Amino acid sequence: MNIVLLSGGSGKRLWPLSNDVRSKQFIKMFHPDGSDSKDDLESMVQRVYRQIKTVDPNANITIATSKTQVSAIHNQLGDKVSVCVEPMRRDTFPAIALAASYLKDELNVGEDEPVIICPVDPYVELGYFECFKDLGKMVASGDYNLNLMGVVPTYPSEKYGYIQPETKDHISKVSAFKEKPDVATAQKYIEGGALWNCGVFAFKLSYILNRAHELIDFKNYKDLYDNYGDCKKISFDYAVGENEKSIGVVRYSGEWKDIGSWNTFAEEMHENAIGKVDMDDACVNSNIINELNIPIIAMGLKDMIVAASNDGILVSEKTQSSYIKPYVEKLTQHIRYAEKSWGSFTVTDVQEGALVIRVELLPGHRLHYHSHELRDEVWTVMIGEGTAIVDGVKTEIKPGDVVTLKAGQKHTVIAKTRLVLNEVQVGKDISVEDKIKYDFPE
Repeated sequence: MNIVLLSGGSGKRLWPLSNDVRSKQFIKMFHPDGSDSKDDLESMVQRVYRQIKTVDPNANITIATSKTQVSAIHNQLGDKVSVCVEPMRRDTFPAIALAASYLKDELNVGEDEPVIICPVDPYVELGYFECFKDLGKMVASGDYNLNLMGVVPTYPSEKYGYIQPETKDHISKVSAFKEKPDVATAQKYIEGGALWNCGVFAFKLSYILNRAHELIDFKNYKDLYDNYGDCKKISFDYAVGENEKSIGVVRYSGEWKDIGSWNTFAEEMHENAIGKVDMDDACVNSNIINELNIPIIAMGLKDMIVAASNDGILVSEKTQSSYIKPYVEKLTQHIRYAEKSWGSFTVTDVQEGALVIRVELLPGHRLHYHSHELRDEVWTVMIGEGTAIVDGVKTEIKPGDVVTLKAGQKHTVIAKTRLVLNEVQVGKDISVEDKIKYDFPE
């Protein structure tokens, strides 16, 4: 199977654990199947990737994502995972067109091959991905140009669109699509046999490439990538779904959740508390997630969510947590935590003209060889061993060592073991833009 996972999201609804770089699919809050260790947690992207590989070890998975998420994907899934990068966000149809061109021109996937598009963040059981085999067979048969997976509804939801199949067979022709309704209308749809639209669809690679060339003027993957900013923002449903008459759907009747708020996230947490948390016996139906290295003590909480990270602290009644987005959009502070391909960084203190960052590198990884024009830096090694390179000069470093870097000096660090540095930045204009990259020194 060729599977494209769409990874997007701005990280507003699960603040403060999510942000523009660390969207909800990267938050580690779930136990892998069969594990109950509090230290053994996985994110949604890790869970979905693992589930697909469990069902089909030979599945070819490509993740379509924005530039800001690439480092987090490599951090959590490894350097070998296939990633198609959007230069900027242009909605789902341009993203899928770019991914299709990437499959053809960069990965040499044949145009008759089936391709399945799936969101990166569904909370599902393995049977969900077993249905992908049915989708592959539907594509191979050629009975329909576009093939969907519909979820058998468990309640009349206002949050989802609905697919109306002609029959109640496992595989059926689609007669109509229904937009997100009110509850009463949703109940009528369900009584008529409608299915939730879970955003999964499949087609031959040639199908979507032909549709892409009809709507976008491009020659190949590189041409589309270079001119991606000229693409009109349009969803796949509007560009393709509404204009296609030959559509089939396969039914999925197992567990499926679109986890998009703290309330729904809490429903799938395997324990009430993660991190340094102590809750008294009077706490009822409450969840606390603490990423800070200080304790949280909770007493008498009822139906509450508490989430704490270096980006902030949320204290909310569970149902109210769904309305957090406009409050987060008012915030103007810089991101204080991000996972990178080499490890992670956490901003621990911000002062006028100074910044303190905790930098953690994975064994065998390194920073880019770079310099800054407007700031000095001081590294203090807290944990681990590695090699610092400053203006081409290598120095072995260990806990307690201090490396002083002046503005303009080229520098990097290579981790031999897990390496934790305390980095103090001092300057009048500290910003992420103040960085010049160089080729790595031999």
